[in-house]
Amino acid sequence: MSEQRSDLLPDLPAVIKDADRVAVLKTLVSGTPHFDPDFQDIAELAASALNAPIAVVTLIDATHQWFVARVGTDLDKLEIQRTFGAYVIADPAGVPLIVRDASRDPRFAGEPCVVNPPHLRFYAGAPIIIDNHAVGTVAIMDSAPRMDVDDSAAAQLRRLAALAARLLAFKEEARRRAETERALSRDEHRHAMALEAANVGSWLWDVGSGVISFNAAMARMFGVSTRSLTSREVFEAVHPDDRSAMLDSLRAAIAEDAEYSSTFRVQGSGRWVQGRGRVHERGPTGRPETFLGVNIDVTAEQMTAQRTKLLLRELNHRVKNTLAMLQSLARQTLRQTSDPQEFMTAFAGRLQAISEAHGLLSDHEWGEIRLSALLQKQLAPHVRDYEKQVEIHKDEISLGPDQAVGLGLVLHELATNAYKYGSLSNARGRVVITARKIIEDEARVLHLTWVEVGGPPVKEPSRRGFGSILIERSLDKVMGSQVRVEYLPTGVTAIVRMPLT
Repeated sequence: MSEQRSDLLPDLPAVIKDADRVAVLKTLVSGTPHFDPDFQDIAELAASALNAPIAVVTLIDATHQWFVARVGTDLDKLEIQRTFGAYVIADPAGVPLIVRDASRDPRFAGEPCVVNPPHLRFYAGAPIIIDNHAVGTVAIMDSAPRMDVDDSAAAQLRRLAALAARLLAFKEEARRRAETERALSRDEHRHAMALEAANVGSWLWDVGSGVISFNAAMARMFGVSTRSLTSREVFEAVHPDDRSAMLDSLRAAIAEDAEYSSTFRVQGSGRWVQGRGRVHERGPTGRPETFLGVNIDVTAEQMTAQRTKLLLRELNHRVKNTLAMLQSLARQTLRQTSDPQEFMTAFAGRLQAISEAHGLLSDHEWGEIRLSALLQKQLAPHVRDYEKQVEIHKDEISLGPDQAVGLGLVLHELATNAYKYGSLSNARGRVVITARKIIEDEARVLHLTWVEVGGPPVKEPSRRGFGSILIERSLDKVMGSQVRVEYLPTGVTAIVRMPLT
């Protein structure tokens, strides 16, 4: 042989257990090395090329030599002692090992595989080297000695070992690439799930083909079952009133390489959508090739904004009406009394009645409120025991803003008069209220009666005071309403007829 191995090899266990060598091996195989059909062709080629009955490809960790491919043997592993494979990987020069007659070689003559079956006499092996570390071998063996083996056998084994090393490296690269792709796939899946959970639509516009592909969230926003549309179809799905501004923003983003941002309505689903995105890729001439973006469903936010505008508009309307009502109340109350203290008491009470009605309406965003809530608010301050002194028989009735404010003033005036002069002026008196919702000429109408019982005898006043006038005129804003007050000896009775919205 042209290359000579030293018989004075370093301590074999130390070489075999070298941490760097073992670490390199662990990067090449997942878990414990095992039979791998990808290496079988190398073992068969070695057996055929060198006319050997036994050929193996092995990987060697810190404790065992693992047969990952084999011809002529059923072994799958051997404990690493001072074996042939251990000597191969122990040589720092990486020179192939050729043992022509193991029974005459003092290094191997006493080894079990030589003394006992299969009685190996000949061995030739080359190291599989990865990153300057021998991690395994390609070897041939025979039970007969071979004294005529020359350097060509070593060269062939070295080439096969290099082929095995390249195959190991290729498999490791493929494994890493597969792990990277799986990680990317997991990340993409998590990203898609996050977008779906957040109801965020993602889309990719292939400008060349004119196709926009998107996820399920965007499909729901646009009310379609497909996962792709042409750009024309997407643009035509935008509400005509919003389309021009959306397209202008998109063109500007493309021309200026800026971020696209637009809020628009979708015709089919009626959803409000906020779109954001920018050019993802451009061609050699700068022409956009792909445009990447997201759509966020902002319907709830838009509805809230619209509701806020309506509430502010309603509030402005109510403030104007209330100011006009307060001016009228102040003038009328002042006409009825010249005593400032009496004026303040009467005016403050009426102001509080309006405030209570407004408070209820505000709590319900200027929508409808229940009659029972209005009765409680207006009557409770004027009775000693609400449960005993107020008897209510009613249907479930809801009142709009005008009905609530007007009826609130009526109830306040009736309760105030009852507290001062009528049934609520003593603990035995009661107010019986009956409220029914009936249909008149296909319209809903409230019929409410107020009957005082248990109070002092009542005489009809000689002149109509402002309270009586206010009771009759508080519902002027509700067209078709009527209030009639009767001063019966047993107690005041009021009858209210009021159309409902």
